[in-house]
Amino acid sequence: MLFGVVTSILSLPVAPVRGVIWLGELIQDQVDQKMHDPALMRRELEEIDAAAAAGQLSEEERKQAQQAVLDRMTGRQA
Repeated sequence: MLFGVVTSILSLPVAPVRGVIWLGELIQDQVDQKMHDPALMRRELEEIDAAAAAGQLSEEERKQAQQAVLDRMTGRQA
């Protein structure tokens, strides 16, 4: 019991660091979920097609933008 109390007291200075690490991991999980959300990816692909149809993107830009979304969907990095 004494050992646990001493360990708790000695680990207090690093408690804020552990909190920041936990928060960072939580934020990373949320970002990963958003980045791989199928509905969001579909919406992005639809927006790319709409922009291309409106003349805001060239055919090459459209292909590159679509490929970036598909790469993210499959987990591939450029």
